[in-house]
Amino acid sequence: MKKFLLAAALTAAAATSAFAAPERYTLDASHSQIVFTYNHLGFSTGTGMFSGFEGEIMFDQEDPANSTVSVSMPVKSMITGWEKRTQHFMSDDFFGATDDEMVTFSSTGIEVTGDDTALITGDLTLNGVTKSVVLDAKLNQVGDHPMANKPWAGFDATTTLVRSDYDLGQFAPYVSDEVQVSISIEAMKAE
Repeated sequence: MKKFLLAAALTAAAATSAFAAPERYTLDASHSQIVFTYNHLGFSTGTGMFSGFEGEIMFDQEDPANSTVSVSMPVKSMITGWEKRTQHFMSDDFFGATDDEMVTFSSTGIEVTGDDTALITGDLTLNGVTKSVVLDAKLNQVGDHPMANKPWAGFDATTTLVRSDYDLGQFAPYVSDEVQVSISIEAMKAE
């Protein structure tokens, strides 16, 4: 069904214009989140989340490899579910975060791997360090939102980050250096 929806969207885009350009979509902050997990001393899996962040996708339905993604969020918007843990992450043991410190991601290339999948390479800036990362992404759906009555798109993606690459390796290897990241976003076509 999802492949059919993508094919229908691509066909409609091609019928509209033989030379369609990427269209701007802005993230729906209320339905976009980044969840990260890590191993804590072998006893449990710690979890945190970023939500309510800003970003845009220049989405080319006809040629998805021609799309781009950019996202930014304040480090201090992190949620861990326990205030003292959040405060510890913001301390000098980890981020030493200021009010204006941002996490940013800007795509540098997209490799389409299937009808609704792609590898999105981009520059992730975290804790003042910029590294190239690859997101394993999937288009969930594109079409008119039933309540907003406008074009909408939804994507999921995963990646693994190494904390010490971003000077955040405190307590490794007891607290895992690898952090699993799951991303789910919705984006609306900009006016």
